[in-house]
Amino acid sequence: MASLLYRIGRFAFERRRLVLAAWLLVLVAAGGLAGAFSKNADAQLTIPGVESVTATELLQDRFPQGAAGGATARVVFAAPDGEQVSDPQNRTAIEESLAAVGQAAQVAAVSDPFESQSVSPDGTVAYATVSYAVAVDAITEEAREGLLDSGEAAEAAGLQVEVGGEATQAEAHQSAAEAIGVLVAMLVLAVTFGSLVAAGLPLLTALIGVGVGMAGTLALSAVVDLTSTAPTLGLMVGLAVGIDYALFISIRHKQHLAEGMDPHESAGMSVGTAGSAVVFAGATVMIALAGLTVVGIPFLTTMGLVAAGMVGVAVLVALTLVPALLGFAGRSFNKYPVPGLKGRQARLASNESTGTRWAKLVTKRPAAFLLAAVIGTGILAVPALDLELGLPDEGNLSSETTQRQAYDLLADGFGPGFNGPLTVVVDGAGTGGVQEAADTTVEALSGLDDVAGVAPATLNPAGDTAIITVFPESGPADSATKDLVGSIRDLQPEVAEATGGEIYVTGNTALGIDISDKLTGALPLFLIVVVGLSLVLLTVAFRSILVPLKATAGFLLSLAATFGALVAVFQWGWLAELIGVESTGPIISFLPILLVGLLFGLAMDYEVFLVSRMREDYVHGASPRESIVGGFRHGARVVTAAALIMASVFAGFILGDDATIKSIGFALAFGVLIDAFVVRMTMVPAVMALLGDKAWYLPSWLDRILPDVDIEGAKLERDHPAEPAAGAEDPTSDGDQVPQPVG
Repeated sequence: MASLLYRIGRFAFERRRLVLAAWLLVLVAAGGLAGAFSKNADAQLTIPGVESVTATELLQDRFPQGAAGGATARVVFAAPDGEQVSDPQNRTAIEESLAAVGQAAQVAAVSDPFESQSVSPDGTVAYATVSYAVAVDAITEEAREGLLDSGEAAEAAGLQVEVGGEATQAEAHQSAAEAIGVLVAMLVLAVTFGSLVAAGLPLLTALIGVGVGMAGTLALSAVVDLTSTAPTLGLMVGLAVGIDYALFISIRHKQHLAEGMDPHESAGMSVGTAGSAVVFAGATVMIALAGLTVVGIPFLTTMGLVAAGMVGVAVLVALTLVPALLGFAGRSFNKYPVPGLKGRQARLASNESTGTRWAKLVTKRPAAFLLAAVIGTGILAVPALDLELGLPDEGNLSSETTQRQAYDLLADGFGPGFNGPLTVVVDGAGTGGVQEAADTTVEALSGLDDVAGVAPATLNPAGDTAIITVFPESGPADSATKDLVGSIRDLQPEVAEATGGEIYVTGNTALGIDISDKLTGALPLFLIVVVGLSLVLLTVAFRSILVPLKATAGFLLSLAATFGALVAVFQWGWLAELIGVESTGPIISFLPILLVGLLFGLAMDYEVFLVSRMREDYVHGASPRESIVGGFRHGARVVTAAALIMASVFAGFILGDDATIKSIGFALAFGVLIDAFVVRMTMVPAVMALLGDKAWYLPSWLDRILPDVDIEGAKLERDHPAEPAAGAEDPTSDGDQVPQPVG
């Protein structure tokens, strides 16, 4: 593989204008397709086959006149202090506002809060339900704006008007705050390379790759339903790995130039050596993300495939566009040195690096460092024992949003459970008829714990199905509400035996519970698949039995610590204000299984770049301790820079407003830092030192059947020994000399 990549790198260097033009053409074409065919990424989080989804499908079939499947919204009115919504002037203002809502685009019906008894017991809060003739993904921005602007008459009368519900969900947009992560990445690149040209190259190629990937994703949204989280996740992952993969190749190019190699040969060698590790690491991330398909959950499969596609684009960019831009840079790769860093670059070229000194320190006391690292990650992982999963609702939004304020007004006026009503569907196919089944169900529901109220049953025109709304006393995210859903489902045999009817529980709260249970059940299977994959791939890469076991154990430790940090911040509220978390609650249900795929792939990146060089030194006769130090001498600096860049990009998303994206960004940033600096930079050299020669043991029979992938490109380096180029530049110079012709 290394020889093939070497030829690709040289070709891209030589035909740099052709390669650059091809990528720009792909970018323009993908952008055009996205502009023509993309649609809002707002597919709902559902799982076919679970009870709540089955009940929803039954409603869509039996209640067509109720616009089942159409979007809904709530317009909430709160009277000024000392007044009630039923006061004549307030009631008139509310009716005028609701008349305006009824005239808005795509609205099918608007309820009257005074006729439907949608007024709080103290008379200070009222709400109207707005039903749309179309599903949520078909609501236009004009219709949404019409809804949000419809309360002017009531507001003019002094009433507070807030709007909530799925119809208010606008398409997700990236915030400017997320660019801070990119700026930090640029700073790390500048310090790493000491040159503006060299630092800008990985960032430029990553942005082009992200542009191609995002445009392709949006174009596919015309035929594939995407959740609002999927494109943002793709952007997050694509940008991080895009910068890192370009960094791995560019820094190897810098090392070759420092040795006096011709830029043309250096680009080929860099792609052939570091590019081999990029291909392996990228394939590992892609396989882990694509492995989400084994869970059998459509929206999670889509998210995994989008992120995997972004990683695939990043790998292709690193192998082709990066060497092409190296060709444009030529001998000016180190041009425009960063002020104040020229001396640092010279010292790095001659002095012992911090990574080398750290490796010597760890290998001198490996047991002590290993014990400290294990205890530290174990303490961080303790909160994970309290992990609770759920789906976000409007109570997780910023307190400044109208949706959150509507949520709070309804909770204050009608009780916490009002924001999470349960819909009980009664299928009266039995001999007793639906009315008898509905009456029996209402009576049974009223006697359950945690029930604040049960609305009378509503029958469909055919008289074979009824809907009963149950309001819990507890909030949507409370464990008592989950227990209530279980208690209602326990009534199914009783109702079936007494009346012949069947009951189902649905609604957003029940749907969230079902999705969380389904994902929790799928997590062990996916973890087994990922861990098994890691053992196979690392055995092939490192030709060892114990190294893959050590790498996998380290991954599980960093994963547990990440789960612990998630619970501590987003569930317990520790340091929540520091990162802008305004309300705590269960961790979004799909995040753990998503983290397994993402962190596994990213962790293997650093494992490959550190341990592959250790193996190469060991095979060439170095002692176990010397090979560990040698691996750090060549890999610690680039792994440190890559981890800081990746964590910075992920952390930039913590600054956004979306609670789901905030939690994903935090988890990935924390996981990358823990895995890179605690597991790979501390546990790995400690364990390798303790294992000694045993680390590289491989049974002879297994050695014969495993393919030799030459991940570090050692054979390529032997076939193409470095030859100083005529007039080679000093890599620490300011690069002001006129570039020589290359390629």
